[in-house]
Amino acid sequence: MFPSSFDYVRASSVSEAISILNNEEDAKLIAGGHSLLPLMKLRLANPSKLVDIGRISDLSYIEDRGDHVAIGALTRHHAIENSQVIKASVPMLSHVASLVGDPSVRHRGTLGGSVSHGDGASDLPAAILALDATLVITSGNGVREVEAKNFFKGFLETDLNQGEILTEIKVPKATGGWSYQKFNRRAQDWAIVGVAAVRNGSTKISLVNMASMPIRAEAVENALSGGASIDEAAALASEGIDPPSDLNASADYRRHLASVLVRRALAEANSN
Repeated sequence: MFPSSFDYVRASSVSEAISILNNEEDAKLIAGGHSLLPLMKLRLANPSKLVDIGRISDLSYIEDRGDHVAIGALTRHHAIENSQVIKASVPMLSHVASLVGDPSVRHRGTLGGSVSHGDGASDLPAAILALDATLVITSGNGVREVEAKNFFKGFLETDLNQGEILTEIKVPKATGGWSYQKFNRRAQDWAIVGVAAVRNGSTKISLVNMASMPIRAEAVENALSGGASIDEAAALASEGIDPPSDLNASADYRRHLASVLVRRALAEANSN
C-alpha cells in the first residue's frame, strides 16, 4: 500500500526542525524511517509534511560524562552496537542494539527514532527503561528532561508534545550484572516476549511486548527488594499486566513466557 501524499523538507538544524513543527500541526519528523514509513504505508499515520532530521550531525554522538553516557538521538544502532564507550559502561545497551533487525536496519535506524516511536514490542525502548535512562527533550521553550519510566504513555504514545524533539538520551553507567532475553520465532522477528534485567544498586526489570508500551515489571522488582528468591519473583512477572493476544501468542502464553524469561534473566544477571 502507498502512503497519502505529503510534502518533504530537510532540516539543517534542531531549531529549524522545531520551527517547522510549530508552523505545521500535522508535520512529523523522520530520520531512519523504519518506524514511521510502515505506519504511513498502512495509512495509520498521515502527516502533511515529513521533516527529515537525519543529517543533523550535531545529534549523532556517544560521550562518556562521568556517571553516565550521553547518546545523541540520531546515533545509529550500529554505532551503539560497536561503541567501545558503551561496551565498557553500558554493555547491555550494546548487546541489545546488536539484536535490532538486520545490518541494513542497524545502519539506518536511530536510537532517538526507536525511543520516540515508543513501540511496546521494540528492544531498545525496553533497554533504556531498565537502565533508568533520562531523555532530553528540546523545544522552542528550551530543554526539559524526562525519566524513561515517565516517558512512555500508551500505544505509540510518549511524553513528546507538538514542537518538541528528543535530542539526547542519558544512560547511567551500569557495569554490574545484566541480561537480555528475547523469544522470537525467527532472528529478525519482533520479540513475542522480551526481558531486560539490570543489577545496578537495585535490580530493574522491563518487559517487551507484554503491553501496548514498554513497561517495568514492578511486582518482580518489589519482590526482589523484599528478599524474594528468583523463582518467587519470576512468578510475579505478569502481575498487574494485561498482555495482548495476537497471531503469534495468546495472553496466557505470554504470561507463562514472561515468567520463564524473567527467571532466566535474573539468573544470568546474578551470575555476571
